[in-house]
Amino acid sequence: MAGHSKWATTKHKKAANDAKRGKEFAKLVKNIEVAARTGGGDPAANPTLDDMIKKAKKASVPNDNIERARKRGSGEEAGGADWETLMYEGYGPNGVAMLIECLTDNRNRAATEVRTAMTKNGGNLGESGSVSYMFTRTGVVVVNKGELGEDDVLMAVLEAGAEEVNDLGEQFEVVCAPTDIQAVKTALEEAGIEVEDSDQEFRASVEVPLEADEARKIFRLIDALEDSDDVQNVFTNMNLSDEVLAELDA
Repeated sequence: MAGHSKWATTKHKKAANDAKRGKEFAKLVKNIEVAARTGGGDPAANPTLDDMIKKAKKASVPNDNIERARKRGSGEEAGGADWETLMYEGYGPNGVAMLIECLTDNRNRAATEVRTAMTKNGGNLGESGSVSYMFTRTGVVVVNKGELGEDDVLMAVLEAGAEEVNDLGEQFEVVCAPTDIQAVKTALEEAGIEVEDSDQEFRASVEVPLEADEARKIFRLIDALEDSDDVQNVFTNMNLSDEVLAELDA
């Protein structure tokens, strides 16, 4: 399972330095603006906005940045950008399939930056549909284990649309349809289980197992892609065994 959850694979990616942290802030702020534009600026009536604000606060984004983004998105304040979501597809080294999700106000810039990062790091962009057929959009809710057993989590979420519960070592992840994320989170909270994180991601039906050296090449490419302000998420079909993860951590 390790390869396909971003929680499993980001843990051993190098600790965020200040530059990365600034980019992370920018992405979170952008998500707040988009959520407010799409569903209105009241977090109580817009679960997506509420979720994005909580994530930003957890990442220590300053409150005034959060509030300004909410106001720009909802139109209470001028200056919001016209963000659009774009998906790029292609292959990284060792035939690893990649989906690159961008949120941008400039299509040409996004395309150029994604293409450059791919070309310089052994990847190549494909046509639309070239790899996306291998991926399914999935909802993921993560809880910390603590004293919990897998059955505790399973019993809490069974009625809420959960498809499976996976053991990630120190955490459990609940996999569900993207439309069921809110119901799963509510069910966990009602059972007294604190939600650590939740997100939508793309999971691959066919995976490519990698050795540590091969995985490092993919992470270099992901880092290069994530250096672009337009890139929000990168999904791959690599699968990393526990041994490979341990070697990367070392």
